[in-house]
Amino acid sequence: MNIFSTDDLTGRSSLVEWAGLFAGRIEAMDFKPSRPETFTAQLAGSDLGPLHLARLACAKTTIERGEGHLAHKTSPAYFLMLLIGGSGEISHYGNTITLEEGDFVLCDSTAPLKIAFPDDAEALFLKVGASTLKEHLPSPECFCGRALRADEGLTATAGAMALNLFGRLEAGLALPYQDRVARHLLDILAMAYALAFDTPTSRSSIVSGRCATVKLFIEQHLRDPDLTPCSIAARMKLSSRYLRMIFASENETVSAYILRRRLEQCARQIADPAWRGHSMTEIAFGWGFNSAPHFTRTFRDRYGMPPREYRRLKLDEGAGAFRSESAPRRAAQPGARAA
Repeated sequence: MNIFSTDDLTGRSSLVEWAGLFAGRIEAMDFKPSRPETFTAQLAGSDLGPLHLARLACAKTTIERGEGHLAHKTSPAYFLMLLIGGSGEISHYGNTITLEEGDFVLCDSTAPLKIAFPDDAEALFLKVGASTLKEHLPSPECFCGRALRADEGLTATAGAMALNLFGRLEAGLALPYQDRVARHLLDILAMAYALAFDTPTSRSSIVSGRCATVKLFIEQHLRDPDLTPCSIAARMKLSSRYLRMIFASENETVSAYILRRRLEQCARQIADPAWRGHSMTEIAFGWGFNSAPHFTRTFRDRYGMPPREYRRLKLDEGAGAFRSESAPRRAAQPGARAA
């Protein structure tokens, strides 16, 4: 069991070093804490057969896997994140979900990912190669970015088993049994997903898998202004009619999905203080829009206000939250009654 802590890192490059430690266990990602100068985290990692496990405890932060990381080709893999403590918001595969203690989320290492912990949090990561996972969960792309809730089916059982096994690794687990135990855990997790999402079979399963594949393609090409249903169909060797059909169960057309995802990414950057110096047009065109009036109109339709007003509101909210965090807390007076 390898254990790392930010306490062992010093200097301006400590966050970069920390991200490197995390990359060595799970995947390359950027850590963006709200207060870098006081950020604390601990990472404990070990292997269980084909699984790479890591337990992360950290202060308020955002973790992102973006285009820069995806440009470096690595072996396709997936990882599951079990939230042990705190809460988290995950944006992946076009979905944004909130996780509470005991919930799982499945993530694809070849797609963009954002994990936001609004406060201190703790999570267990389980990384597995794509081919190995598909032996247990044939169409994992159908479940990426979807919350597996703690109170559904076998989720609690799978979570307890994962935590118990991680604890056993800390104490030492005989090598001859590790592969078998890991695959048993993957079987339990696959069953938990099947029960929670009532996994379809045969033709409907193929359609669901194809829809997830198309969504992944869209996520990877969202910045391309020429991305359209026709170009997607041509690149993926599908007919336009079949493309419409596989999206029919989503209650959203392909064009509407592309527009929503572009607007969501623009809204994220507009609200980010790091992008304060970039114009609305620059951000919009960076996410595939080619008309400023069209962007402004569709943004207002979705968020109820123009982009500039949205930026002002979000930056003011962020500044207010920072002031609250920075304000000294008054110590309780001896003998004072609790409210």
